[in-house]
Amino acid sequence: MVQKLSRRLGLQTNPVIFSVSAGLTVVFVVASIAFTDAIDALFGSASAWILTKLGWFYILGVTTFLIFLVGLALTRYGRVRLGGKDQRPEYGTLTWFAMLFAAGIGTILMFWGVAEPISHFAEPPQGDVRPQSVAAAEQAMAYTLYHFGLHTWTIFCLPALAFAYFIYKRGLPVRVSSIFHPFLGDRINGPIGRVIDITAVMGTLFGVAVSLGLGTLQINSGLSALFGVPESKTSQVVIIAVITLIAVTSVSLGLDKGVRRLSNINIVMAVGLLLFIIVTGAPLYLVRGVIESVGIYASWLIPLSFWNDTFSHSGWQGDWTVFYWAWTITWSPFVGIFIARISKGRTIRQFIFGVLGLPTAFTIIWFSVFGLSAFNIQMNGPGGLVHAVVDQQDIPGALFAFLENYPLTTLVSGFAVVIVAIFFTTSSDSASLVVDMLCSGSETAGPVRQRVFWAVTEGVVAATLLAATGQSGLDALTEVIIVVGLPFFVIGFLMMVALVRALTTDCRQPRSPEIAP
Repeated sequence: MVQKLSRRLGLQTNPVIFSVSAGLTVVFVVASIAFTDAIDALFGSASAWILTKLGWFYILGVTTFLIFLVGLALTRYGRVRLGGKDQRPEYGTLTWFAMLFAAGIGTILMFWGVAEPISHFAEPPQGDVRPQSVAAAEQAMAYTLYHFGLHTWTIFCLPALAFAYFIYKRGLPVRVSSIFHPFLGDRINGPIGRVIDITAVMGTLFGVAVSLGLGTLQINSGLSALFGVPESKTSQVVIIAVITLIAVTSVSLGLDKGVRRLSNINIVMAVGLLLFIIVTGAPLYLVRGVIESVGIYASWLIPLSFWNDTFSHSGWQGDWTVFYWAWTITWSPFVGIFIARISKGRTIRQFIFGVLGLPTAFTIIWFSVFGLSAFNIQMNGPGGLVHAVVDQQDIPGALFAFLENYPLTTLVSGFAVVIVAIFFTTSSDSASLVVDMLCSGSETAGPVRQRVFWAVTEGVVAATLLAATGQSGLDALTEVIIVVGLPFFVIGFLMMVALVRALTTDCRQPRSPEIAP
């Protein structure tokens, strides 16, 4: 019956994965609207239990993934080429970096660039540190870079490497279930494989929806500052509808005409904003600060990688680190497939060090410039950022409160809103393409109607998470994603075992032709 309906609709996808994923999404949306209090209570209780009992598992998981990747790159398997033995990279290093930048960190940079450093500066997470002091500034930068540096890119790198290996070395379909081929064999095409793929599609939808929700909150805050648009659920639903319409248009145009053009525009605009802050701010102070931030990050990296808030048990990690790791890992299949596609022909060593190193370097620069500039405004300038962001709990408005301290405030704030909106759009249309691939198992783009369906679905889920709950938008997004992220950590550990098994099997000979010279 499902297959007949799929043929009648002209769909080119796996009908079971597509229909079950779509059906579960509809059930969630309807249940959230019809039983708001019950759904809130369910996710609230589940997330509270996970934070209390399993927060350590999230922390340990990402650090373990990082150690595994670095170790793998340094072994002889690091010379294995992702593709045929004569395959070479399709993109040069600079182009590859630009595409990595567009894939994973756009919304993160814009939303948290000011908000996280100033939050930790006002309320230091650890120890008896005086708020808004030099020690607080150092701790704030350490935690911010921990959250958005190597660990975030580890979450993207592991599934991306697994996708690249099993798709380009073993010729398997573009599905998460392909990664489990060493365990399941051809059963990846059966019921177990479908369950894995449906889970991946649902997780990706929710992960992208959270990103869209955060972007919506920030756009709403910017429009409020510029034009007095009320910060309300109604405004947020309208914003999601407008941006989703733009995303649908981009998806209809395809990867080259739509997504790629928007991504290129986005990169230029974001770098332009970064340069504006440097030039019109305190250039020498920022140059010195960026260098110092590298040292801060290096000295704090190992302790924070294993910190579990064991002694104070303040709950801080649940609101910050665990939320980040859960959110990031749910949309890692989407980013992972994108990175895999643009990395064909590179060796595993080039892949790992490139995906971990290049974006992390840019992240250090970005957060250092925005974070240190915020500290400078608070300590040596007119101040007011702590009050606006922390005291009034206006995380989405942090960037716009920050920009009030720079020339051409209205123009630059409008420019920032446009950047966020484009990041929002590229996240939605890129995710639509990838979700469609996860359902079809093919790199070839399916009919436009399929991609449009997923773009609209992402917007509907984001609107539901923000509007059809009895909580504030950020709280609702946090609770849902902590719950959804749990199975993905289990999958992450299985990915490591699958990669080792596959590499051991495929490269048994000491001088295997699969290993690049």
